[in-house]
Amino acid sequence: MMRMHTLYHRLTLLSFSSPLSLLPLAPPLHLTLRRRTTANFSSMSTSRLRHIAPLAAISTEDGAVGASNGSVSSSSTADASNDYEDDSVLGVGYRVPPPEIRDIVDALPVPALSFSPFRDKIIFLKRRSLPPLTELARPEEKLAGLRIDGHCNSRSRMSFYTGLGIHQILPDGTFGPEVEIHGLPEGAKINFVTWSPDARHLSFSIRVNEEDNNTSKLSVWIADVETGKARPLFQSPDVYLNAVFDNYVWVDNSTLLVCTIPSTRGPPPKKPLVPGGPKIQSNEQRNIIQVRTFQDLLKDEYDEDLFDYYATSQLVLASLDGTTKDFGPPAIYTSLDPSPDEKYIMIDSMHRPYSFTVPCGRFPKKVELWTADGKFVRELCDLPLAEDIPITSNSVRKGMRSINWRADKPSTLYWVETQDGGDAKVEVSPRDIIYSQPAEPLEGEQPVILHKLDLRYGGISWCDDSLALVYESWYKTRRVKTWVVSPGSEDVPPRILFDRSSEDVYSDPGSPMSRRTQAGTYIIAKIKKEGDDGRYVLLNGSGATPEGNVPFLDLFDINTGNKERIWESDKEKYFETVVALMSDQEEGDLQFDRLKILTSKESKTENTQYNFVSWPDKKIVQVTNFPHPYPQLASLQKEMIRYQRKDGVQLTATLYLPPGYNPSTDGPLPCLVWSYPGEFKSKDAASQVRGSPNEFAGIGSTSALLWLAKRFAILSGPTIPIIGEGEQEANDSYVEQLVASAEAAVEEVIRRGVAHPKKIAVGGHSYGAFMTANLLAHAPHLFSCGIARSGAYNRTLTPFGFQNEDRTLWEATNTYVEMSPFMSANKIKKPILLIHGEEDNNSGTLTMQSDRFFTALKGHGALCRLVILPYESHGYSARESIMHVLWETGRWLHKYCVSNTADAGEDQDIGTVKENISKGVTDAESKVVAASGGGSKEACDLEHEQSHSLPRKIT
Repeated sequence: MMRMHTLYHRLTLLSFSSPLSLLPLAPPLHLTLRRRTTANFSSMSTSRLRHIAPLAAISTEDGAVGASNGSVSSSSTADASNDYEDDSVLGVGYRVPPPEIRDIVDALPVPALSFSPFRDKIIFLKRRSLPPLTELARPEEKLAGLRIDGHCNSRSRMSFYTGLGIHQILPDGTFGPEVEIHGLPEGAKINFVTWSPDARHLSFSIRVNEEDNNTSKLSVWIADVETGKARPLFQSPDVYLNAVFDNYVWVDNSTLLVCTIPSTRGPPPKKPLVPGGPKIQSNEQRNIIQVRTFQDLLKDEYDEDLFDYYATSQLVLASLDGTTKDFGPPAIYTSLDPSPDEKYIMIDSMHRPYSFTVPCGRFPKKVELWTADGKFVRELCDLPLAEDIPITSNSVRKGMRSINWRADKPSTLYWVETQDGGDAKVEVSPRDIIYSQPAEPLEGEQPVILHKLDLRYGGISWCDDSLALVYESWYKTRRVKTWVVSPGSEDVPPRILFDRSSEDVYSDPGSPMSRRTQAGTYIIAKIKKEGDDGRYVLLNGSGATPEGNVPFLDLFDINTGNKERIWESDKEKYFETVVALMSDQEEGDLQFDRLKILTSKESKTENTQYNFVSWPDKKIVQVTNFPHPYPQLASLQKEMIRYQRKDGVQLTATLYLPPGYNPSTDGPLPCLVWSYPGEFKSKDAASQVRGSPNEFAGIGSTSALLWLAKRFAILSGPTIPIIGEGEQEANDSYVEQLVASAEAAVEEVIRRGVAHPKKIAVGGHSYGAFMTANLLAHAPHLFSCGIARSGAYNRTLTPFGFQNEDRTLWEATNTYVEMSPFMSANKIKKPILLIHGEEDNNSGTLTMQSDRFFTALKGHGALCRLVILPYESHGYSARESIMHVLWETGRWLHKYCVSNTADAGEDQDIGTVKENISKGVTDAESKVVAASGGGSKEACDLEHEQSHSLPRKIT
């Protein structure tokens, strides 16, 4: 189990990629086509933990959010970069945005934080700003759905920390002097920081010179927490970490189990100059194999050999005194999980036969049990290749899954087995069964059935033999259930604690808070009130209300269901959340009058700080004092607004206005609408408010909020619910509901007088880009131009489902075609800027999607521009790429929104635009009202942003 306290903060973006590569840098490729010309041209939850990071995370994304001493000019809208108007620079290298934006993006990010297991120390993990393009340009192998840096033998594009500083947390809540980790090589890049179980040591990996084939590999280091002195774990300098999958884990206070590169490994296999034969795939057995559009799959035998070469590890037991011992044979080890009592280690590995159809997560998987000193105990399972998992939501792999240690027992295993063959379309009861068994069962001892579920298993929160909470859910109906079970008492029947809709955020009771045990695991914290025999737990909730989220902490009696609100966020000015329990150093029930929690606190204009809150008097001690990351926007204006769609659905958006703006004197502004659609099963759920009006405006490196510095109004995250009630499929009326939601949003900002009706742009990333293209095709009366980043525009290229759509192209042909803006390219008459990473590895959003969409637009004389970012993936990370994206965005907004040259001949006043909106909804309104009768389905972004980066431009 992970021996540390792990916290996540929403400004700390996590990625599983790494910086690396020294290839010549290609400039962005620009292709631009102006509308009505011929086609022969040359060719960005719900955790609130902003700076608190998981120490064992593979990497931290360097989202640059920083301070600047610049100020925002009141005339900055007109003060666009000079080269926006100079067409001679359009295809010349990388560009940078104006300093008002560049200064915000370039500032150093604040450190990430992590607390020690005993909450008495805190680490500040220091980070740099955006990585250079050279790091993304390093060679990488694309194998089995992974991207591997062969020089480092790790995932590619992995970011890092630049330094570590430890502070003692004093009794009054303040920090002692910093103990800096020292003794590291110059230029050390730090990853995989982990506390030892007793919090006396830190382990982490180091890499230095990435141009050298040896020093670029990762070595494991140890640091003494009291002195800060660091040293290599291995005495031999030739032992390197294999970080393709799991890397290392603390077995006890003085021993680590490390995945190392086998010492006998030679050079990587060479690709044959002449193939031994054709590449053949066969389905002569007529198996039904339906899979999403996965990328970076194995292609041939050479790829299989290369995957074996980089992924194979030799496990080594390494003690702090320098002794080492090989542990088991070399294999592709993917997970190392010690038992709570440190006697056993559960080890996952994968093996052949591999697949050219699915990524490595579905390769054959073996789970074995070993003793902590390296003796094989038994095989728990050996699962076959899983190419045939149905695409239907809630379908799973056959056989044992979710095998884990009980957090409240020394060495008891539990797991789940499906009873429907993994196919969610099969009706069966029960659907899942949870089993439990000791690590070494007695002869003939069979697994014990812990619980049977009719929905799909969703996890367990353990407490003790008298209490565990079991979760199950079903996506199609959005039903979620929480059961109370007594694992040690067969005569106590399970009972339902909560049975609700996952979409009904207003009824969310919260989640139980966990406490750390002496074994380093986390269990439900039981609370003891003096003179009270109740069985209490703490429920930490988001507190969604029609006025916005008001997070809370409830003292909840498991037996009676009675609850007492013991803490609640300020409602008027601040947004506060409970981050972690800090008073769990001792075993047993926690005393209510000695509770101590860590909270976050922020407002519209004050960035997140952290506080200790201690009972019984709820004394507050501020822990951090981070400076404002962008003081030039410190007085920005923010308002959560509500308005109604034509079919009665209540919609919500966050409206941001520049500092000092007054609509009555300054008049309407150019406006950028940035959003992302979501699916729901009911009108009521879609109408609920999510988020808080008092949250701090976090501005990431490609955030739409950056344009506040250029005097834009920003309508951020207007809800675009796509509703399918009952048996109706939401996507069957996608376009109609999309347009209706956008019309309502545009009409609202025009009604408020903050947005100029001719100067409203729309944009989005991934599924938001898909939305943008559809709006320009089907609602051209609303927007002056659009910006679509890393989108998928032709759904026939994702024939086995996308997002939450689990029907195939052949089952829902009309829906796939009608939803695809590619099929409506001839209707797009407003300027559209397409941006895409050249190495996008996200499911469904192949770079080809933007290439082909641009070709279709160009073929119809549309005013369009395509920017392909060399080396970049689904999200963009290199400084050169991000700055260029911002320059391209600024130029597009300046030229086609602020100046609106695309429709310069038109002269529409606000009344005319409102009339056009009214006309535009006429055709769709009846369909929307009929299609969205109510029903809600929260969108699950299968095309989520990842991180890999760089540009090419096409106009």
